[in-house]
Amino acid sequence: MSQDNTPSETASNRADSQSTAASRLPKQAMLIVVLLSLFAVEPAAAQTNAVCSADNLPSMIEGFFQLTTALGIVGLAVVWQADSLIEMFTITPDQKKGLKRHKRSAMKSTVVLVALGPLYTVAGSMMGLPLAQCVDLAPW
Repeated sequence: MSQDNTPSETASNRADSQSTAASRLPKQAMLIVVLLSLFAVEPAAAQTNAVCSADNLPSMIEGFFQLTTALGIVGLAVVWQADSLIEMFTITPDQKKGLKRHKRSAMKSTVVLVALGPLYTVAGSMMGLPLAQCVDLAPW
């Protein structure tokens, strides 16, 4: 018998050889990226922090964070008072439960907002993050 050289066998052989070449390409590309990142990133890491070297940028960031924290606290007071007022005029227990859930949600959001700045300042300085070196995000 003679060898059957059907088009499907030839196509599958070609697909196997192409998939092997294609699988080698990402490995080579990954190797190039890793080598470049080891050597090319080092000079960029040695540069000074652009945020800290800017004239007014650290104080602008601190002011923005203090403003948004203050607005969040005022927003909590408004939501809390509005929900308490609406709660006096509700009739069904489901509506009251929904309003209490909304008040708890507003309280959680405000606690997160107030805690994020000091947490970033403390954790960022411990981890050596460049922004935490020159920006104090504690709202008080």
